[in-house]
Amino acid sequence: MAVTTLDPNTALIIIDLQKGIVSLPTAQPVDLVVKHSVALADAFRHHRLPIVLVNVAGGAPGRAEQSRNLGELPADWADLIPELNRQPQDHAVTKHTWGAFMNTDLNAHLKKLGVTQVVIVGVATSIGVESTARQAHEHGYHVTLAVDAMTDMNADAHHNSIARIFPRLGETGTTQEIIDLLDSSHRSA
Repeated sequence: MAVTTLDPNTALIIIDLQKGIVSLPTAQPVDLVVKHSVALADAFRHHRLPIVLVNVAGGAPGRAEQSRNLGELPADWADLIPELNRQPQDHAVTKHTWGAFMNTDLNAHLKKLGVTQVVIVGVATSIGVESTARQAHEHGYHVTLAVDAMTDMNADAHHNSIARIFPRLGETGTTQEIIDLLDSSHRSA
């Protein structure tokens, strides 16, 4: 884990912390993921840095050998969890694929704000988080991943993303390391 720096225009992207997803069984306790994600959101808000809250409301239409059939979903399945304390300045993105950049306004929104780096957290590590990190990297953003603020439904997939994929896409670190960098490199107004 080696988070070295945060750009002055860094945004936090929180992936799929929504009622339906956080109720699924996960490899690591989802309550810790929520706690760390909220701590990061609070720190980003304190430093007046942008936050993007992403939820998923469907899937890509292509065939797959393995799919998650969740049956009839409750009406509030895609609702963001209240712990995120959504603020008016937070940008919301609803996706219908694994990655938050595909067929959404996320890239345009970040570019408009002059964002050059993103910190990504959420569920699931090997699906929404990894796909969004890959897309951010492909769009030219510096990518940082808070590995204690994410989990997966599969422990092996979680570990593979953290150990093998994320170091090739950006830098990894803990929530506290990222907050410490924010506090040391960004001035509060």
